[in-house]
Amino acid sequence: MKRTLVIGDIHGGLIALKQVMERAEVTTSDTLIFLGDYVDGWSESYGVIEFAMQLAQQQNCIVLKGNHDDMCQEWLTTGEYNESSYNHGGKATLQSYAHLSATDKHKHLQFYQQMQYYFVDDRNRLFLHAGFISQHGPHKEHYQSNLIWDRSLWEMAAAIDKTLSPDSPYFPKRLKLFEEIYIGHTPTTNYGVYEPMNIFNLWNLDTGAAFNGKLSLMDVDTKQLWQSDIVRSLYPNEAGRVR
Repeated sequence: MKRTLVIGDIHGGLIALKQVMERAEVTTSDTLIFLGDYVDGWSESYGVIEFAMQLAQQQNCIVLKGNHDDMCQEWLTTGEYNESSYNHGGKATLQSYAHLSATDKHKHLQFYQQMQYYFVDDRNRLFLHAGFISQHGPHKEHYQSNLIWDRSLWEMAAAIDKTLSPDSPYFPKRLKLFEEIYIGHTPTTNYGVYEPMNIFNLWNLDTGAAFNGKLSLMDVDTKQLWQSDIVRSLYPNEAGRVR
């Protein structure tokens, strides 16, 4: 049976990624949609990208770009790493890339450059890392960076009255554009929640793998969920990202 599986923010946790894929019994007939932020956190950022590159050769993978991936791409391009990101997991990313040759780094750079900012499937379900501001959708976004940095879409949904009808003139227009929207970027652990959060038709799959949470993988059709162990427990000698 072919499935469409969406995966939240990984942040260098290759052990967690392999673990949750094994628990979900992922096969090459499954479509994998990665919501971005493969790097900056645990020690295997290089390994996560390498693994994603291999998967993309074996099966249908939608590899979306996150803000941390964008900063890593900038480093591979210019040799300079964003100071803020360096202090929030970037140091581990640089260390994981230290052994790579210039040729291998270039292959990774090409992979980063090919990452999509968003994806809409044939059922009008939107997948992207963070959010969007345009009332017409991500394809009309004036600043592409919003797609990997914006938190207003999630914060708006979290703040409004949950009894509000989609037919109400006060219902957010951005949420009406798509059948469902899947994002990462804002850890659900910020709200004391350790599983994906669902508000109206918006799903947040960042379950805090970079901090004290787990990595989540979900079947978008059935909503069946699989999670890794707490990622911190898989890297007991590491600090991970520090807020």
